[in-house]
Amino acid sequence: MLAPVDLELTELTSLEGVDSASWNGLDHDPSPFLEWGFLLALERSGSTTAQSGWDPLYVLVYGPAPGGTEPAERASNASPEQGGDAKGEAGGEATRDSRGGGRTLLGAVASYVKTHSYGEYIFDFQWARAAMHAGLEYYPKLVIAAPATPATGKRLLLHPDLDPAAREAVALRLIEGVREVAEERRCSSIHWLFCTGEEQALLQREGFAARMSFQYHWQNQGYASFDDFLGTLTSRKRKQIRKERRRAQAAVDDITFVPGTELSREGLAALDRFYRRTTNLYGGRQYLRPGFFHALVELAPERVRFLQARRKDRAVAGALFFETESGLYGRYWGCDQDIEFLHFEAAYYAGIERCIELGLPLFEAGAQGEHKLLRGFLPRMCHSAHWFRHPGLNRGVREFLQEEAHAVRHHVDRLAEFGPYKQDEGGMELRAAGSSEGEAGDLSG
Repeated sequence: MLAPVDLELTELTSLEGVDSASWNGLDHDPSPFLEWGFLLALERSGSTTAQSGWDPLYVLVYGPAPGGTEPAERASNASPEQGGDAKGEAGGEATRDSRGGGRTLLGAVASYVKTHSYGEYIFDFQWARAAMHAGLEYYPKLVIAAPATPATGKRLLLHPDLDPAAREAVALRLIEGVREVAEERRCSSIHWLFCTGEEQALLQREGFAARMSFQYHWQNQGYASFDDFLGTLTSRKRKQIRKERRRAQAAVDDITFVPGTELSREGLAALDRFYRRTTNLYGGRQYLRPGFFHALVELAPERVRFLQARRKDRAVAGALFFETESGLYGRYWGCDQDIEFLHFEAAYYAGIERCIELGLPLFEAGAQGEHKLLRGFLPRMCHSAHWFRHPGLNRGVREFLQEEAHAVRHHVDRLAEFGPYKQDEGGMELRAAGSSEGEAGDLSG
């Protein structure tokens, strides 16, 4: 087992200079939102800075290579899909991570010093107000999350070749490192958002309070086609979806997925335009600064899919998707022209169809919307974990979270009863995903 003396902790304020293959070689499955390209695109565009209220602090743990594999050997075998070309997007040869002095990157955490609570989607505004009324400083706080992205994923990024004992040792050193960052920056609290259930259990053991929330996710049950999926729905829902798809598709010339590697400047401009129009229309905040989408396709083109709807060779609507081997994630729907049912087609149905065609098991289409429930998405539990420096605030939040958890589970179970799937003879819904059990964005949908 790794001893603490074997583990070297490093804190960085940027991923510039960190070897992309080493960072992406950590276990991110299934989410792409803590990968090197996505995070660095946020940095380079100015979306994550002290001025934006998302001040990055990356906690990295280096140590001896698992199983005796040398960093040079792993890096030379890294594919472009793992974070750039063979030399690494971070500059210099990827055979060694200059930040680690030639040692192996065993684990990492992406944390952010926050001076507000926007863009998190695990809402704590009432806690901030309670602290203010009690005369306590709530900000700055430390948040471990994918910025402005409500998607479940691993927050303790660990080397995939670590044995169970070494995984725990590295994970505990990372948690300790996060506490050290919070102490150095005098943060009032620490918040792990949209972590996995396994991570939440470990964090509870380490003194963090668990919180439950939920989203609507679609899960692939091995459907052979979109019609096969429709066949599991009630007749009324099946007819409704067919009508919506037919009208949306008839209103435009074509609807296609454009890979990030083929996305033109015109396509990027359209994507940026759609994003800003949607946030303006619905009173949202533009967390992504101009230049983000350009940086994204430069740094992580293999993850990007732009679903665009065109009329007369011009994109009039679309949505951004992120695709991994384990899931599809929809984000940032928008349009120039309001076309009936096109939102449902671009944001939901086209994504479901793509998952079926590619055999992807999971489709997350954003944080909000009970209307997803009628279109095949079912409620799934999401996890977070929280710690507060002030004993009184810590005690009050923990009491609240216990009551909230019961209410959330009850609400999720009730919602699942209204899903669109057929029922068996005993009256049980034949649904693609469970209700309150299991693991758990933002599409503005």
